[in-house]
Amino acid sequence: MVIPVHDDNPVRRTPVVTYALILASVLVFLLEPIHQYFFGSQTVADVCRQYVFFDKWAAIPKELLSGHPLAAHQYVISTDSGQIACPADVFPHKSPVLSVLYSMFLHAGWLHLLGNMLFLYIFGNNIEDRFGRIRFLLFYVVAGYAAVYGFSLMDPSSTTTLVGASGAIAGVLGAYLILYPRTRVLSLLPFLFFLPVRLPAWLVLGSWFLLQYIYAAGAGVGQGAGVAYVAHVVGFIVGMLVGYAVRVSSPAQRR
Repeated sequence: MVIPVHDDNPVRRTPVVTYALILASVLVFLLEPIHQYFFGSQTVADVCRQYVFFDKWAAIPKELLSGHPLAAHQYVISTDSGQIACPADVFPHKSPVLSVLYSMFLHAGWLHLLGNMLFLYIFGNNIEDRFGRIRFLLFYVVAGYAAVYGFSLMDPSSTTTLVGASGAIAGVLGAYLILYPRTRVLSLLPFLFFLPVRLPAWLVLGSWFLLQYIYAAGAGVGQGAGVAYVAHVVGFIVGMLVGYAVRVSSPAQRR
């Protein structure tokens, strides 16, 4: 895995929507209970509050496919002194469909947030520039919905909360791969002591997608180590399809 830090692909106008999505994601994260524990340890009560927060706002596959909020259920947390059950809660007025939109702005920690925003910052501006602001926003949301529902169809009985913008951002990456495959991307190589190198976008994004696909296949339903890899794969494929449609309709702009 490489870490992209910059692409040699200037834009014609300020990517207002990309910046707004990043700002909104950061602000929403600051409203989450989890952000308060970045510099300290979490108590069991803190963990329970985070679970309840995600249950209330995040997407849950079983809810999405049934169209109804889940009945009250408990989370059991393992501690040094044994297992502790969080208080059960239920949200009868929750909208499963809207929870997909909300989940795109929720993140499970600072690293989760920063990783997603880095990719959106580097690659989102060019896709917004190419699509136009309104169409880019619609594309972002559609890719996010496709990613979450794609994962849900793979594991319809799952009651695990899905959070993060990575499905929508995977769509952005897929579109970028099709529209700007030869653009040079300055990237850091962690396995070579973070050596900076310039690599073509097709290699950076193609290798990212390949890893997501391998992880998804290896994790069965596509969730390993708390990551919904199938959502990444679905979002990326949707982005590639949309990117191909745009490339065909305006081939002279390709670079």
